[in-house]
Amino acid sequence: MSVELIPIVREDVETVWKMQVEAFTGLLERYQDYDISPAAEGMEKVMARFEQPWTTYFFIMANDEKVGVVRVVDKKDGSRKRISPIWIMPEHRNKGYAQQAMIEAERIYGEDNWCLDTILQEKGNCYLYEKLGYHQTGKVDKISECMDIVYYEKD
Repeated sequence: MSVELIPIVREDVETVWKMQVEAFTGLLERYQDYDISPAAEGMEKVMARFEQPWTTYFFIMANDEKVGVVRVVDKKDGSRKRISPIWIMPEHRNKGYAQQAMIEAERIYGEDNWCLDTILQEKGNCYLYEKLGYHQTGKVDKISECMDIVYYEKD
């Protein structure tokens, strides 16, 4: 099982947005985080990110199928590279695709000097990032009574 990262072009942004809404709807329903959830974003916000010179979105491809998306932020100024967001479509989860996509992103951009954040209560996400060598920075933002954002780095 291997994945391939295919750079997204402008014509794909609507597809990316629709995939993002579908992929994050379950979390939005669970945490009711309408202000920050990717599922609650409009397409214009995804387009604005796509147009940033330091952003590259990739389709995560497995068996010639779009199984997810990852956005890599690399300002090429010595600051940390960032994964924000990454998602796997519900029907393709728990098959190792996110792990393989992150390994491939690190192969392309370099293995060190990364950061990301996730929902602390989503133990599967935390486990994945820690398995890949990310460590918690100690910074945690309380979003609500049931949701915290935890920050990770990889050196």
